[in-house]
Amino acid sequence: MKTVKDILRVKGSEIHATTPDATVYDALKQMAENNVGALLVLAGEKIAGLISERDYARKTILKGRFSKETAVREIMTVNVITVGPEEDLEKCMELFTDKHVRHLPVIENEKIIGIVSIGDIVKGVIDYKEFIIQEQEKYIKGRR
Repeated sequence: MKTVKDILRVKGSEIHATTPDATVYDALKQMAENNVGALLVLAGEKIAGLISERDYARKTILKGRFSKETAVREIMTVNVITVGPEEDLEKCMELFTDKHVRHLPVIENEKIIGIVSIGDIVKGVIDYKEFIIQEQEKYIKGRR
């Protein structure tokens, strides 16, 4: 089975982050510029939280707040679920389902080495299943 490390090898390990003091507006602007749905929120080199488009929709817009006046710390998710690079994709899918999250920072030796999204993992699972099918087809054709 593929691992998170395999996903990062293809996707890359670029990390998009902001600070707890940034405005929600600036975080959203950064997400749009980088075509991502979430940013890590870092206090120094440590994860303080994660801010996503979902956080914005549920904790800013629906509560009548203004993104230019709200600090990221006020709406970010603070209990961030992380995975290691050796985690298999099936376990990541379980975490997405059980914990209702869509992004998993990847930590190795207490250092952030990347982040994977539900889309990254689904694509990895599909690619792996297609590979297995192709290998089975080759095997079957070779036995004829």
